[in-house]
Amino acid sequence: MIDTMLAACCDGYGGPEVMTVREIARPQIDDDELLVRVMAGTVNRTDCGIRSASPVLIRLMYGARRPRRRVLGTDFAGVVEAVGSAVSGFAVGDRIMGFDDSRLGGHGQYLAISAKRGITKIPDGVSFADAVASVEGSHYALGYINRSGIEAGRRALVHGATGAIGTAAVQLLAARGVRVTAVGDTARLDLMAGLGADRVIDYTAEDFTAHGQEYEFVFDSVGKTTFAECKPLVADGGWFMGTEFGPRFQNVWLPWTTRFSPKRVAFPLPRYTRGHVKLVAELLERGEFRPVIDRHYPLTDIVDAFRYVESGTKTGNVVIDLDGER
Repeated sequence: MIDTMLAACCDGYGGPEVMTVREIARPQIDDDELLVRVMAGTVNRTDCGIRSASPVLIRLMYGARRPRRRVLGTDFAGVVEAVGSAVSGFAVGDRIMGFDDSRLGGHGQYLAISAKRGITKIPDGVSFADAVASVEGSHYALGYINRSGIEAGRRALVHGATGAIGTAAVQLLAARGVRVTAVGDTARLDLMAGLGADRVIDYTAEDFTAHGQEYEFVFDSVGKTTFAECKPLVADGGWFMGTEFGPRFQNVWLPWTTRFSPKRVAFPLPRYTRGHVKLVAELLERGEFRPVIDRHYPLTDIVDAFRYVESGTKTGNVVIDLDGER
């Protein structure tokens, strides 16, 4: 008899309603893999993009007509249930957190993942929910921060500083000694300040592009602005980066047209690196990173979770509880 598990399956591209929760076969592991019992996952912008095939390049990456990987979920926190014969450094019973946006699987009760992917052990005293809420946003934020090369004492502005990537970026920049200006709405000003921002700007009351300060790194963590709008903020020798392609894919081609300019654009491709996950785990262990969680949903309510994430009103992360434990 084949072991089964409960999973949220994406059977075709479309709105949240394409997700169905049902019993499917539990994954089998190869010699270099771990079988993980997933305790918590998230629904994030990447999951929404894969499910909706937006942008259209998603179809080239994940499947032309429907996702090849039916169980979405880029990140997870859970317990190792089985270890492949070629794996070292992990054992049955280890609590681990990780990220894998190629094989996915975080929306199922079990997943198989290579021991070489972006995984690490969860520090003692850190819950599964806090662990998983620290992974995806930090992974992407670190890709942009590292590309900027920004150093302690320099200035950075984070637009959209209340989302999963933005809340992570503010903290990771502050941990480097960078002077951070965070841009968000009225209701979240205290949150941004509490994450380590030196200055907060309410974009509903002030044009954040016209406050007269220049920055070595301007980071649009929600893809809601453009280089043209933010150019006055970028210091000579500084960088503008956004997490989306931008109008007419401009964030893809602007790096070529600005490469010899004093104000430059970069669009770094995310790289699979265990170093990102390990760094965040170390910061969690030292109490220097605060995962921001907006809501919890059980796996059976994942359609509602997708709808909420796509409402554009979430703060930080939306966590999926797969085993009822937080």
